[in-house]
Amino acid sequence: MPRSGVRRSDRAALSPRAQAVAAQYCDAADAAGYAAAYDGWGPSARYFQSRLHAVQEVLRACPGGDLLDAGCGPGMFVRQVLGTRPGDFRITACDQSQAMVDAAAATIKDAGDAELAVARIEDLPFPDGRFDVALAMGVLEYTDASCALRELARVVRPGGLVIVTMLNPLSPYRLFEWVVYWPMVRLLGRVERLLGVPMGRRHGARRSGIRAIPQARLRRLMHDAGLWTQEVVNYDLTPLLPPLDKVLRRWTRQWRDRPEKTVSRGARGWMGTAYLVAARRAPG
Repeated sequence: MPRSGVRRSDRAALSPRAQAVAAQYCDAADAAGYAAAYDGWGPSARYFQSRLHAVQEVLRACPGGDLLDAGCGPGMFVRQVLGTRPGDFRITACDQSQAMVDAAAATIKDAGDAELAVARIEDLPFPDGRFDVALAMGVLEYTDASCALRELARVVRPGGLVIVTMLNPLSPYRLFEWVVYWPMVRLLGRVERLLGVPMGRRHGARRSGIRAIPQARLRRLMHDAGLWTQEVVNYDLTPLLPPLDKVLRRWTRQWRDRPEKTVSRGARGWMGTAYLVAARRAPG
């Protein structure tokens, strides 16, 4: 059975950005909503399914061993690995949110065994060289990426594999989403407030604390942490811009039935809303 840790961060000591990030998934309803986003046919489900496929592709070359999922969220990746590669990995998963760790325990309770703990990726409670593989999926955007990468490099063995994902701030999708779409949604919400539209019916988008890093810079940060890039995969390929993707993607199942079509290591990579970097810790 999963075992929950009791490690908690002192939120008062966190930066304002880190406090905003920590507050996003601090209760069970938030964690359940995040888990539900993996299902359905919207952009979030498309993104999550493509990311899971990209990570699993990279892991195919890994025979197994001790695996850390840092920032595990509601445990979707852990459940997938336990279901598709039973017995290959001894899994430890952690998240800074107790609600997410509880959700992960519920997600994997019938799938297999994993050790769960509450911990921040910038301060992992594991000894040096503890894991063969360390994964940070959808985490670095919310953290001090340099510090987090040093911690991931510390906890893997020499020659060990580190896999990280990052939103692609240079993709047409993200540029339009962050520069045009979300500002317009927030502006619409302010107009609705002036017009007296009830709170529950107004448009809006809360600040996420995301700081996306271009691929070249992230690879430099990984190199500085002693991690040597082995592979880069662009995923969640889409030529559509929001909100068109929310409408049109509901009418096609290709991204779910053929997830391999949603990733690229080549020329189509510019369409990826995010990317994955797999690197090895320098030996010795």
